[in-house]
Amino acid sequence: MARLILSLDNQVLAEYNMTKERYTIGRLPDNDVRIDNPAVSGHHSLIINILNDSFLEDLNSTNGTYVNGKLIKKHALQHGDVITIGHHQLRFSDQQAPETEQDEFEKTMVIPTGQQNADQLAAAERLADRAVAAAAASAVRDDVADAVKLDPEEAAALEEEAPRAPKPEEKPAEKPREAAPRVSHSATATGIDPAHIPNALPLAKLQVLSGAFAGRELELTKALTTLGRPGVQVAAITRRAEGYYIVHVESGKEGDFPLVNGQPIGPQARKLSDNDVVQLAGVKMGFFAA
Repeated sequence: MARLILSLDNQVLAEYNMTKERYTIGRLPDNDVRIDNPAVSGHHSLIINILNDSFLEDLNSTNGTYVNGKLIKKHALQHGDVITIGHHQLRFSDQQAPETEQDEFEKTMVIPTGQQNADQLAAAERLADRAVAAAAASAVRDDVADAVKLDPEEAAALEEEAPRAPKPEEKPAEKPREAAPRVSHSATATGIDPAHIPNALPLAKLQVLSGAFAGRELELTKALTTLGRPGVQVAAITRRAEGYYIVHVESGKEGDFPLVNGQPIGPQARKLSDNDVVQLAGVKMGFFAA
């Protein structure tokens, strides 16, 4: 039996067993799947079930209906498809599909640690650690630099107070000492302002955007997740307290690095941001922080 799983911000709100031929989705109370949100039209979408097949149709909604990130008018639903309506998501689950199909993406793209070269993984970990340390050092330098900057009025006042060079026959008049201007600081060698301490790192996930596995999702719960195809292209995503970093591990061709937002990441670790698009071994995946 097919099901729809309604969620918002990765929190499951409701599940619907699709036992009827027609299911309407929208904001009004007469819908089978009601989503009470201003971004959703009164009657937004329609799902029609015919024997073992399900078809989704947009009902001329204001904000459109998306499947796996693409705007659609009509779409034949497949197991694992993710329907986006407004800010909500509906995952289509077809229990008639083989159970092994759900794990096919992980079997194809996720490489068990034991099958990957240990030295390469250790090198990837070191690169991520260096990137984290470099980012932390840069942040401290920026904070210190901001702390000692004077605004134009302070700078002008200091220039006016600068002593003039005395004439040869004159002695400079002694001037009473004044307290140095107080400068606020947010970071020092001994500590960092609490306001700059990062919050607990939220869990993140990858969602496949292209190919046969479009719509599949992979939660990044491990400290190190290795992805790709050995001999083609392999990368590792490391989970640190400061964020998620992607590191190139190996590829079949020298200099063939994974892409983030269309740009090669190079030999160094790169920090991932919400909504980044990663391309690895010919597969595009969206990176989403929960």
